[in-house]
Amino acid sequence: MVPLQSDALAGSLAQPVARLVLAAALGLFLGLEREWSQKTAGIRTFSLTSLVAAVFTLLAMRVDVGEALLAVGGVLVIVQGVLLAVRGLRSDSGTESLSLTTSVSLMVAYGVGALVAAGYVLEGVTVAFVSSALLVLKRELHSFAGDLSKEELRSMIEFAILAFVVYPVLPAGQQTVYGIGFEPRVAWLMVVTVAGIGMANYVLVRTYGGRGIAVTGFLGGLASSTAVVGTMLDYVKGREEDGVSYAVAAVLLANAAMAVRNLAIAVAFTVGHDGPVLTGVFVPLGVLVLGSFIVAGVTADWNQHVDVDIESPFSLRNALAFGVVFLLILAASSVAQTEFGTAGLYVTALVSGLVSSAGATTSAVLLYRAGTIGENTAVVAVLLATAASIVVKAGLAAAGPRGFTRRVAGWSAALLVVAAGATVLMAVA
Repeated sequence: MVPLQSDALAGSLAQPVARLVLAAALGLFLGLEREWSQKTAGIRTFSLTSLVAAVFTLLAMRVDVGEALLAVGGVLVIVQGVLLAVRGLRSDSGTESLSLTTSVSLMVAYGVGALVAAGYVLEGVTVAFVSSALLVLKRELHSFAGDLSKEELRSMIEFAILAFVVYPVLPAGQQTVYGIGFEPRVAWLMVVTVAGIGMANYVLVRTYGGRGIAVTGFLGGLASSTAVVGTMLDYVKGREEDGVSYAVAAVLLANAAMAVRNLAIAVAFTVGHDGPVLTGVFVPLGVLVLGSFIVAGVTADWNQHVDVDIESPFSLRNALAFGVVFLLILAASSVAQTEFGTAGLYVTALVSGLVSSAGATTSAVLLYRAGTIGENTAVVAVLLATAASIVVKAGLAAAGPRGFTRRVAGWSAALLVVAAGATVLMAVA
């Protein structure tokens, strides 16, 4: 059998011994939660299961009999899992589902060991960490599923079906519609990604919303930064200095969340592209995020908390509405670029950023991928959209008490100036 190779192999991980050790370590990592939960199969069983899978996989890559051993090992793991599940079903402890989880986890451990030994190191590590997170977050996942309303569940299923059905139907590669060049599949993935970020953070806010300003501001900002500002406006009415400081910090952290989301879109959707990755957004957006956290940490009491009122994003209508806004911004940006050049694109990015910085960012990235604009132009457009969104929040804060308005505007302006200065220094260097 020809050895399997992967781009994830580098340095010492290319050595079989290193892969055996890593497989055993990942198996041990998977077994930690099961050991802590006092299940029959713990860290030793999981570690040995991954190690055996790695040994059999290495043999399968070198000798013919190894493939048979790998298959037999898989069968034995399945049989072991079935026996554990039957034991749980026959017990009176009420742990049937947990025993089934342990059985499936052993199969995952076997798969992780095989992946690592075959050379798919990154994939094996990813499976191990995702599986461990699912085990550790059992209570939160059950709580989330139990708290979903019928309407939210239906909307989530509709959105998932639409997301996975629409993607393969869309034409691959770059297309031109009314003179606008873009990649339909990438555009749809962007819409799904932005909607998915909002959904995930809605769940996190609802689960951990009462645990301090970081959740209220940052996670709330990823779900809906406008909702954070609205909640803080209600919160500061009649509050003393501490309450105002908390509200200001929450707004700044919502800005940081928005900057992180735009940074993720700009980088994730240009990785693997023919042109350079939009790394130019790292420094200015990083300064905004870091500065916001520093100001929030210094000026506010992080032990305070307030629940942010966020509308459920589990709505197919909301996702499609963002898609429509995104397409309108994309069309406007393309026309402005064609008719008025770079200056027109920048004005469009500013104006559209007042409505949706995510839409403006995704539009700039798509135009960059299509070759309509260059790297530096795309970076500036993303930064202008981000700045516009911060200005909007400062404007919304003007509806609050004078002290709240002044401090939100002051800190927002200061952070924007520092980020602009960092951008200029980076360009000069």
